[in-house]
Amino acid sequence: MNHYFSDRNLAQENFDDAEKAARDVLRPVADKLRFHGWKVCVGASGTVQALQEIMMAQGMDERITLAKLQQLKQRAIQCGRLEELEIEGLTLERALVFPSGLAILIAIFTELNIQCMTLAGGALREGLVYGMLHLTVDQDICSRTLRNIQRRFIIDTDQANRVAKLAGNFLKQVENAWHIEPISRELLLSACQLHEIGLSVDFKQAPYHAAYLVRHLDLPGYTPAQKKLLATLLLNQTNPVDLSSLHQQNAVPPRVAEQLCRLLRLAILFAGRRRDDLVPEITLQAQNENLTLTLPDGWLAHHPLGKELIDQESQWQSYVHWPLDIR
Repeated sequence: MNHYFSDRNLAQENFDDAEKAARDVLRPVADKLRFHGWKVCVGASGTVQALQEIMMAQGMDERITLAKLQQLKQRAIQCGRLEELEIEGLTLERALVFPSGLAILIAIFTELNIQCMTLAGGALREGLVYGMLHLTVDQDICSRTLRNIQRRFIIDTDQANRVAKLAGNFLKQVENAWHIEPISRELLLSACQLHEIGLSVDFKQAPYHAAYLVRHLDLPGYTPAQKKLLATLLLNQTNPVDLSSLHQQNAVPPRVAEQLCRLLRLAILFAGRRRDDLVPEITLQAQNENLTLTLPDGWLAHHPLGKELIDQESQWQSYVHWPLDIR
């Protein structure tokens, strides 16, 4: 594709020619690919990696869409020449082949009607190796990653599952009001499975250690942006909320990160006694950013320590303008 930009001119006509050539290559197999369909779309090329770096540098979420690709194409056209191509987050090393890669991606999105793509990271390579070796993969890569980490750091899986079950229950009650997508749900449940990892280092600063470990561990199946979100959620699982950290990740929109954080904190709080029979029946309602939490009649009066913890949590959430009404 580079020969369509051999004159180093980033004109609309050059992009059009490059995109047409890419579509011509795709067209013989496009119908078959669309017929089979797909659940998720991932990319592992250098261009996809470059796009991820650009979006992280510009504070966008990590999902690649046709609208973002078209926006970057217009930016490249405005620059005019390859040697003058300047896009925040694009390194000089990648800039030389970026226009041709961008044209190919636009053609792929257009021809296959792709709505969204994310970076594969190491997960795609790992999956291909398993396929070539004809090994049975009993569950998805993310599940195996979580299990391996839980074994390595001796995480209490009963408690992790208890918190995940409660968080999933909370999310189900508010997902229509908050429009939380399935991928966000999976990331919340992943955070639940790892939330006690910091205890392997120290009790007092466990959230900080948890965030550090998740940031630096290899997590096959998760993108770099998703790792950063998980670390941020674990950092904010209790104590005062660091709102800026939730806004600095780009796996999900900041508002969604805040919502996931609130649900995680509440699930950890109410599962804190580490027994299923001691978790009360809780009704959660959401209206915009207002959360109303309803407990069984008399529960607060019979659980003064629990009431104190809930009051403290309500106060912490109020500091960052998260209204939490306890009934």
